[in-house]
Formats: sequence, structure tokens, C-alpha cells
Amino acid sequence: MAEKSPAADVEASLLAHLNSTGEVPDSRSFASSLGVSHLELEGVIKSLSAFRIVESTDIIDETWVLTDEAKGYAAKGSPEAQLVSAIPPEGATKGALKAKLGDAFDVGMKAAARNKWIGFEKGNKDLVLRKVENFKDELQEQLKRLENGEVIPDEVINDLKRRKLITKEKSIGHSLKKGPEFVVKRKTLATDVTTEHLRSGDWKDLEFKDYNYAAQGQPIAKGYVQPLMEVREAIENIFFMMGFTEMPTNNFVESSFWNFDALFQPQQHPARDSHDTFFLKAPMATRQLPEDYLEKVKQVHQSGGYGSKGYGYDWKRDEAEKNLLRTHTTAVSTRMLYKLAQEKPFAPKRYYSIDRVFRNEAVDRTHLAEFHQIEGLICDYGLTLGDLIGVLEDFFSSLGMSKLRFKPAYNPYTEPSMEIFSYHDGLKKWVEVGNSGMFRPEMLLPMGLPEGVNVIAWGLSLERPTMILYGIDNIRDLFGPKVDFNLIKSSTLCRLGL
Repeated sequence: MAEKSPAADVEASLLAHLNSTGEVPDSRSFASSLGVSHLELEGVIKSLSAFRIVESTDIIDETWVLTDEAKGYAAKGSPEAQLVSAIPPEGATKGALKAKLGDAFDVGMKAAARNKWIGFEKGNKDLVLRKVENFKDELQEQLKRLENGEVIPDEVINDLKRRKLITKEKSIGHSLKKGPEFVVKRKTLATDVTTEHLRSGDWKDLEFKDYNYAAQGQPIAKGYVQPLMEVREAIENIFFMMGFTEMPTNNFVESSFWNFDALFQPQQHPARDSHDTFFLKAPMATRQLPEDYLEKVKQVHQSGGYGSKGYGYDWKRDEAEKNLLRTHTTAVSTRMLYKLAQEKPFAPKRYYSIDRVFRNEAVDRTHLAEFHQIEGLICDYGLTLGDLIGVLEDFFSSLGMSKLRFKPAYNPYTEPSMEIFSYHDGLKKWVEVGNSGMFRPEMLLPMGLPEGVNVIAWGLSLERPTMILYGIDNIRDLFGPKVDFNLIKSSTLCRLGL
């Protein structure tokens, strides 16, 4: 015959006690009386409660307990008491006391000096002298009283908390009484019919556990779409419907020439400072650049051209060759427009890109050093600001943003330039959603694009609309190492519409 398990003995003792007394005031005390751990008794209580054999009510107590550091002080004395006790009549050097007391030395020095228990020899701050013969170690007394379960004043508790010598511990017990299905000994219900049951015939006398047809099955293992990818796909579909072609964006590392200079952005611009841009140490520079085009860019920066005065400064090739992590996907747009300019005859194009960019910014709730930029551009003859506004209204209305406003802005490579605002019904205010403009002649004509060809363009981050759509108020919860996978699993399918 198989031996009874310890849990069976605990259950039998608990049911016998309830049968004779009718209640258990506190399961913690009852576990101590049985000589078993409270955790073991809790397992039995949960099992009995599930079958309504007992009824359980939680008892939650919070008590202050000593930290490991405080337990040492309760046994050996406070740091200040240990320090004073270690000082002989002739005094002791700080080095000797530190070697003897270890980590308690610094704390003990401050507390003992504050209590005026120690002093220093005149002209020798390294020699510590004992100023008292007898002293009362109040800290040790307080810790011992707390350890013994005595009540101590709130101001003492606050002082011990400040010194990080105590921590609050939550203890959960249970008061028990008989349940509606109470029995002194419960039957063990069978869950399966075994071969042995069939051979012996005892299945006829067995009592089987009821099937729970409402029980949930095992969760199906499946993948989940990251919110950024969900919104990205929806935005890509909008670009496709509007006839755009995706640009290759696989170059995270870019030269300053394509990232800044080709965009008619002067070499003294603040955005080109290391405080705003990540520059590479290796490889530090790009040596291969289109020479004819580079000379035209240099000329337009230094002395102008194409109806412009330029910036009038000494343009440096070394500055243009510096490698960096691209600060915007407009560097990709510049390469594509230059490539388009070399194709003859000219054919109008619509390009878009969605990919990562990098800025040397302080990370906070709304900013990351690495994020995603959405960019769209149209290159054709005779495009105007009115065409740009019309395209923006079509694009953003597909995102559910039909209320738009435009505000004049400045960009080095677009003129005119506009910031884009949309009215947010939830926030009840106008929110900036992007930037836009028409690329300047100083940028387009050196590439070799025909006279009369204009480029309208706009950009926005992928993270901002995603945060609004998913109700996320901290960008770090959406992208980066702090993303909560439960957020991804529990997110409903995104439907565009702000």
C-alpha cells in the first residue's frame, strides 16, 4: 500500500480541526502548530477551496523587517558605536579604524561626529580621539525592539527608512471555515479509465471528475505584428495606391556630401555639429564622389549660380567626405534625383521611402536617437505649391487626417517650406504631423535636371502616428530595448484614422 503524502496528512489534520472547532482564525498560526510551512498549507487550502469544501478569507498584514545590514547592527551595535568602541585611549588613525570596521567606517564616522562622541588631535586630522567613555546605542536598541515585534514611534520608523535599515514586508494568511461541500474526508475522483480499471471491473464503483467543457484550450503559438510594422504597411499601401515607387534605403552610413552638401545645406549649419549628428571614426571618410557634380555643388555653395548668390564661404571637400549615420532619408532622395537626372530623356517620377534615421538627441518620452522617417516626393514639370498642398491633402486624408493646416517654415533645401498640422479630435488641438516644401533650384539644377522640373516633397516620422493610433505616450514603449512584448500581443489590429 502506498504511503500517504505529506499534503494528505496536512489536509486530514485541517479537515479534522475544522470538523471539531468550525474555523481556523489564521492559517499561519495553524501551519506553525502542524510544523509545516505556510506555503505547503496554502496548496491544500487552494485545492479544498476549489471544491467548496472550505471557505477562505485573506488576511493581509504589513510589517517592518530589518535589512541584512540592520541585522548586523542589531547584533554588533550601530556603526557609530562600533567605531567608538574600537578607539583606544590614545586614539586611532582613520586607516586603522577603516581596516577594522570595513564598510561601517564611513557611516560610523559621520554619525559619531554628529553625536560628538569623537574628535581629532589638533594639527592631525588623521588621528581620531574618543571624547566619551559611556554612551547609549539608541540605534541598536531600536532595531532590537523592532526585531522582537515591539511597536516603536513613527519618527523612529521614518529615520530607519531614511537610513535604508528597514523594509516593509507583506504577509498573507487565511481565515478558514467550513464550506457548503464540507466533508471530513474527501473522495479522490478518477480522471481517466485505465486498462487496470477495465480488467478489475472497479470502474463501476469509481466516481469520476466532471469534465469542464467551458475550459479554455492551450493558447495557439503564433506570431504578432509589431505596431510600427502594422502602421508602416498601411502607409506603404497608401503610397502604392497613389502610384509611388519605393526607394532603396539600405545605406544607414552616408557621406556628409549626400546627407548635407548636395541638399544645399551649408557646412556651418548647426545640424552638422557632432552634438546633433553621429560621425563615424572608421571608415572616417568617403573618397569616391561624382567629381563633376561635386564641383557644381562646391560652386553653388561658394559663389552661387542658377539665380542664387550662394553662401559665400570657403567650401571644404574634407568636410563633405566625412561619414555619418544618415540624419534623414532625404539623403536617399538626393541620390535618386541625381540618378534620375542622368537618365535621358527625363521621365517624371514619384518616390517614397520609410526607414531608419539617426540623430544625436537626448532620449526622452518623445525622442529617440534612432527612429523611422517617412518621405514622399514627386518630380515633374511645372509643379507648384498648390500641387504640393493637393497631394498632402490626398495623402493625409488616407491616414484619417482630413483637417489640415499649413504654416510657413524654413529648410535649407526647400523654398517655399511648410509645416503640416492636423486637428486631433482626442486631444482637441492642432498637432504637427510633418514637414514639406519644394526643393530649391540650387539643389536640383547642379544635378542636371532640366529647367522647369520641380520637386515637391514631404516627410514625417513613423513613430508619432503609431503612438497616436495605439494610445502610447512613451516612444520607448514602442521602439527599442524597453518594448513590452505583452503590449504587442494584446494590441488590437490597427485601423487607420485619428
